[in-house]
Amino acid sequence: MPDLTLPTPTRTLCTDCGVSRMVDPGACGRACQFIKPDYPGLEARVHGRTREEARKDEMYFGPFQSMHQARLEPAADGAQWTGITTALGADLLARGKVDAVLAMTGAEDDRWRPVPVLITDPADMVKCRGMRMGYAPLLALLEEAQEKGFTRLGVIGIPCQIYALRALETELGFDRLYVIGTPCSDNTTTEGFHQFLALLSDAPETISYLEFRADYKVELRFDDGRKQEIPFLKLPISKLPPDFFPLTCRTCVDYTNALSDITVGYMGGSGEQWLIVRNPRGAEMLDGLGDGVVLSQPSSAGKRQGAVRGFVANTRLAAGGLPLRSMPDWLRPVVSFLQPRIGPRGLEFARARLEMKAAETILHLRRAMPAKMKNMVPGHVWALARPYDLTPEEGEKSS
Repeated sequence: MPDLTLPTPTRTLCTDCGVSRMVDPGACGRACQFIKPDYPGLEARVHGRTREEARKDEMYFGPFQSMHQARLEPAADGAQWTGITTALGADLLARGKVDAVLAMTGAEDDRWRPVPVLITDPADMVKCRGMRMGYAPLLALLEEAQEKGFTRLGVIGIPCQIYALRALETELGFDRLYVIGTPCSDNTTTEGFHQFLALLSDAPETISYLEFRADYKVELRFDDGRKQEIPFLKLPISKLPPDFFPLTCRTCVDYTNALSDITVGYMGGSGEQWLIVRNPRGAEMLDGLGDGVVLSQPSSAGKRQGAVRGFVANTRLAAGGLPLRSMPDWLRPVVSFLQPRIGPRGLEFARARLEMKAAETILHLRRAMPAKMKNMVPGHVWALARPYDLTPEEGEKSS
């Protein structure tokens, strides 16, 4: 079995998805999102078609059958939102659809540090509730699953893990995979995350919950039951090191986990979870929750273009670091008040984040690794960046 205690690889573009720790580490060359991704090819294989520009929002969110706002009733104790992600995994196990679910739990000595785990008892999915921050070699446990004779597997992962899983899916030989994806809103090391927590509170060790919400606030919860909300504009971003988010996250081209069967996140949820059902297998998983999940149509309000243009301008000025915040302190409370009222909300908020990520990918790669651009930036990213005067320069787009 792979040694998960080994340090994270030191490659410039690596999120330690786990493939490099498998018997054949050379599979990274075939699997890595950061080498030469083939989203059209994998989308066609997984979903039966690629994203279509004529279908509203697919250039942003990837192929899908339906989208919903959703919540579990009652909400699960200890869940990051209401517990839909872990409920999907538990239901797969309870109905005998899979032999195990590959997911993340927290380390015994650090609740924020992610540790990959194979869950075989539906009741144990409770161990996977809540957010983790950091890198963990999830896919290395695929070989342990094979050694145990598991042939049907559920997998819960972030985009860079799911891309590698799909790239290797046919050679892994599982009879059936159910893939539950979570959108990624940038990652950092667990140590870096603790630095961030220390800037938010005098007692960071007592913070038990942190969520970036679609209403432009970060919500904190503490062990003693207290809650705190911090507007995005009041976050101490300027005190973080320039490489707080590594180049991998600043050049991610798949925020919405387009190769999952169902994506469960928050960006388009307007205070509830956001479900993207991508194919019949995703619909099958959602149907398994029955009346326990309450669905409604996603909302959309505000206009994103001004916010995205400001982000693009700040990213250009940041010269490779975190986007600069040039707003005077006296204006921040005013903008913090206005953002959740007139800024992009719901699906418009999600579209804004996807356009920001597309611009960020192009600008950071163009500065740091220009030779990578022709292979790393897929067509849908160029399409999202085009309205902001970001188009391929010579040699930046593969023929």
